[in-house]
Amino acid sequence: MQFHDRGHAGRELAGRLRIRQKQGALPDPVVLALPRGGVAVAQEVALALGAPLDVLVVRKIGIPFHEEYGVGAIVGDDDPLFDERALEQLGLSESMLAPVVERERAELHRRERLYRQGRPAPDLTGRTAIVVDDGLATGSTARAALRSVRRQAPARVVLAVPVGSPEAADGMRDEADEVLCLEQPPTFMAVGLCYEDFEQLTDEDVLKALHTTAEH
Repeated sequence: MQFHDRGHAGRELAGRLRIRQKQGALPDPVVLALPRGGVAVAQEVALALGAPLDVLVVRKIGIPFHEEYGVGAIVGDDDPLFDERALEQLGLSESMLAPVVERERAELHRRERLYRQGRPAPDLTGRTAIVVDDGLATGSTARAALRSVRRQAPARVVLAVPVGSPEAADGMRDEADEVLCLEQPPTFMAVGLCYEDFEQLTDEDVLKALHTTAEH
């Protein structure tokens, strides 16, 4: 299945999550979007579930000569979570990536300040935390996000994505209580190829989605 855009993907995901909610599997939910792309998907989920929407800003750590290739990720002020096997295969060390981590952390805090606008992060204690992104490629950002969420003592952690690689989706089952990945193409190449419209979102798009959801 190819999704038209992130809104379409979000509605498909929301339909499946509504079933789980009716089954009693998602008590007291809060939806946490990985910006920017995950916000447009998560907006549909939050509206369908009648749940609050917030952001969980995660930054991918890319390699210097190919920034889109993620070998780790950071959340907040947590230590970076690296893919040790990938570092070894590429002949890289954590210290070599320190400048990348510093740059990404600065951007992470900039986005947190902008998106939250003084609002505190939601209290996840005892709640169902539903982490949503627009897709799952290597899984590095999702893994960092899920571990950060788990440390905040929710009753249940759910990862919900429209599409992902089968390997990455399977790897997330050790991190979340439930993984919902609608499409897992056996020849997965890239998240963007599973969408007809995969235009990059802006900070303004994120703020608008958060504001619109808060009004409901």
